[in-house]
Amino acid sequence: MKKDVSAKNGVVRIKDIALKANVSTGTVDRVIHNRGRVAEDVKKRVLKIIKEMNYEPNLMARMLGSKKQYYFAALFPDHTYDNFWLAPKLGIEQAEQDLKQYGVTVEQFVFDPQDVAAYVKMADEITKRKPDGILLSPIYYKETLSFFETWSAENIPFVLFNTQIADYDPLSYIGQDSYQSGQVAGKLVHYGQPNPCSILIAHIDEEISNAQHLVKKEQGFRNYFAQNNLSHQYNILRVELKRASQSGFIKKLDEIVEETLDLKQIYVTTSQAYDVAKYLEQRHITHIKLIGYDLVPPNLHYLEKGNISFLINQNPKGQGYWGIYQLAEHLVFKKEVPILKYLPLDIVTRENLNYFLDEKDPSFPNI
Repeated sequence: MKKDVSAKNGVVRIKDIALKANVSTGTVDRVIHNRGRVAEDVKKRVLKIIKEMNYEPNLMARMLGSKKQYYFAALFPDHTYDNFWLAPKLGIEQAEQDLKQYGVTVEQFVFDPQDVAAYVKMADEITKRKPDGILLSPIYYKETLSFFETWSAENIPFVLFNTQIADYDPLSYIGQDSYQSGQVAGKLVHYGQPNPCSILIAHIDEEISNAQHLVKKEQGFRNYFAQNNLSHQYNILRVELKRASQSGFIKKLDEIVEETLDLKQIYVTTSQAYDVAKYLEQRHITHIKLIGYDLVPPNLHYLEKGNISFLINQNPKGQGYWGIYQLAEHLVFKKEVPILKYLPLDIVTRENLNYFLDEKDPSFPNI
């Protein structure tokens, strides 16, 4: 139903409803907020007109006048260990700044992404604080499930970003569809190398059995070739690499390159494609093309040099920003929020990179 054209500038006010219902603005206010005594026939008439005119109360004004405070906790890895996490941190801080006027504060709980005990410790600390809402990137699947159960039992809404886990019904998930992301990568590899060859899937610094988002990326990637009847033409290999031992990292890649003479493409499922790009550059290997994720500065360096062919932008800054906003929409503004908020699968190349960079800080994409 279209909004009543009698409303000024298309915005329905309590005064407009009162005029149409032939009652006072005070009566309309009592009906809207269900307080005070209003004759039943008058109440029905007012409610009917409210529905016809598609009236929406000015929640923003109401929140500005409220003194209620909302305390959110954000749990994510420390960016000093992995530069990827600086972008969601900035997004979280920007959202907090934008929502401060509505009584929202966000406390950050960061941990070493290679230390599961540190993750559990921070999640325990958040549980003790009993925040109004929680935003987290659940990079440790098994350890996270018990916290989901606890927070659900305590009616603490939680929003996930970067890694999607459906168990225990989070309020919302913000990020990419990991499976579709893998499919896109598969298509890029196929189009970039239409002739039969070997392809390497490289997982870096992750325990795959406990990293659901990377499992889904690999599934999507492999299924692209299976669904298009290409599996018999391409030999898809996989490797899990650890950067803690640089010599071990290089040795493992050396072995793969030496043993796989027809290796033409490497798909890095994390934001560390730059380490593989550096390896290829140092070994003077130019026949292997590389696809990775995220616009972190080292990746941008190798994208601009041509060592990386494509980067799939996961918009980590937007993930942090919208994650906090989902909590605010639910708790502060009392709105329904979508269970899934998938962000676009942006394919970034050297030629279109400038369109994805924030003018204020070239290291981070626009939200």
